[in-house]
Amino acid sequence: MESEPNHCEVLCQKSDIDGKNQENEEELEEKADLTGDYGNAALLVLLYMFQGLLLGLCAAVPILLQNRGASYKEQALFTLVYYPFSLKVIWAPIVDACYIDKFGRRKTWIIPSQILIGVSMIISSQYIDEWMGDEVRSSPNIIALTAVFFAMRFCASVQDCAADGWALCLLKKRNIGHVATSEIIGISAGWLIGYVVLLVFESKEFCNSYLYPVPKDEGLLTLGGFLKFWGITFLIVTALIAMFKKENSEMIEKLQEHPDYGVKKAYPTLWKVLNLKPVIKFSLFLLTVKVSFAACDAVSSLKLLEYGIPKDKIALMAMPLLPIQILLPIFISRFVTGKYPLDFYIKAFRFRLIMSVIMVLYIYLTPRMISGPDISFFYYAGIFIVYLLYHIPFRAMSISDTAFFARVSDPLIGGTYMTLLNTITNLGGKWSQTFFLWLVDIISWKDCIHDEFSNSTTMLSTNKCENKEQKEICLKNGGTCFTAIDGYYIEAIFCFIYGLIFYKLNKKTLDYLGRLPTDDWHILSKDYEAVKIKKDTSISNS
Repeated sequence: MESEPNHCEVLCQKSDIDGKNQENEEELEEKADLTGDYGNAALLVLLYMFQGLLLGLCAAVPILLQNRGASYKEQALFTLVYYPFSLKVIWAPIVDACYIDKFGRRKTWIIPSQILIGVSMIISSQYIDEWMGDEVRSSPNIIALTAVFFAMRFCASVQDCAADGWALCLLKKRNIGHVATSEIIGISAGWLIGYVVLLVFESKEFCNSYLYPVPKDEGLLTLGGFLKFWGITFLIVTALIAMFKKENSEMIEKLQEHPDYGVKKAYPTLWKVLNLKPVIKFSLFLLTVKVSFAACDAVSSLKLLEYGIPKDKIALMAMPLLPIQILLPIFISRFVTGKYPLDFYIKAFRFRLIMSVIMVLYIYLTPRMISGPDISFFYYAGIFIVYLLYHIPFRAMSISDTAFFARVSDPLIGGTYMTLLNTITNLGGKWSQTFFLWLVDIISWKDCIHDEFSNSTTMLSTNKCENKEQKEICLKNGGTCFTAIDGYYIEAIFCFIYGLIFYKLNKKTLDYLGRLPTDDWHILSKDYEAVKIKKDTSISNS
């Protein structure tokens, strides 16, 4: 990430882009130093934390839905809320090129996006209990939930486009390697608030056991109250950013001088980027690599709930990861801020593939290791260790590819280029998770097993326990839903074999892409520099 000038340096510095590649490489070898950049880095962490908060909420809702009888197909429908981040490349050029000059290029989009999120949270807090359904009486309204969270995630994706571009301007060139670190720290902190804090303190079982002197019917937090609080927080913080944070006007002046600037030329330029051979190869890789872990990522937590692990315990297992999630990116960043961050990505892939097998095996043994409501400390210690060891390569891969994106992105269209690569990798993860989550029910085989005293033999024998209603009918008529073939384990075996083959076929390709000169990834910077050199040469000759 320190081997090419970032887009702010090209647009913001008083000097023109007339340095040669050798001079750029020498400048970029300057050691990273956050002196003078701490405030800007903190702002980046805050912006990304808001994204992480919504991400955590979107991860917590399926856990809450699982306890309300939602099927895996319904859970798969809710995963559509993740897709705005996988499609944001469609509106990224507009975010990059359209703005209100006096207000600021990035604030033009960040401020209204965060206001809309805050208002949506406050309004939806009034109806969220009805949409979530009831564990006994009513089913969840998946359509309403998906629509509302999809809208908020859409606004967050617009904010992310602007934040990615602003990140390349806020930090000095020597500190560009810390963009990935700031993003991971912010998103991790927000995710822990939106996921762990919500699930733990929403659980009446946890609160009655550890917090309340007298048992109550609900936890310390409610989903509606949580949404309302953070909606107000979004509005307050956004107002402060709008009033007190200024943008550099020189960036806009430099940008407008570029002949290829503007929304009308943004999409043709984006098409040129997509037709670059390195981008085509890397995109195919990003769209297919996460199939190797899809079953483990999409279904594991829901399977633990199905086996009887309380939701607050699942959330609490992530609490000790808070310092690790903050410190791990800082530790890993020194391995990925050099010229070849993909080398670390390859190592992390191997470790993550191994840990995915260990996690699935541990989940498979869960029914044999627990008995009744009292689950031993040793079981929780074991699943935490497995989750921790899986989490390390997961984060390492995320930091590595983000660092590589920052390194190869064309400086003159930094926001759009970074967004393109980020959306491709997001799409690669989400389509595979949605598909495998949807597939679980289809390839699973369940039966309603009835006892010899039941008078509903015919009805129970045709009952496949495919949804909440069939499960309730089975139980009311003296039956028990039994899973003869669990699609989760079929998927896990397939994903592992796929991962082995994928690694064997793509390792050399990734080595090749990681060592290509950054000019091979650029469109505008290369052309602009060539025109500038030609112009200077003609002036000197005259």
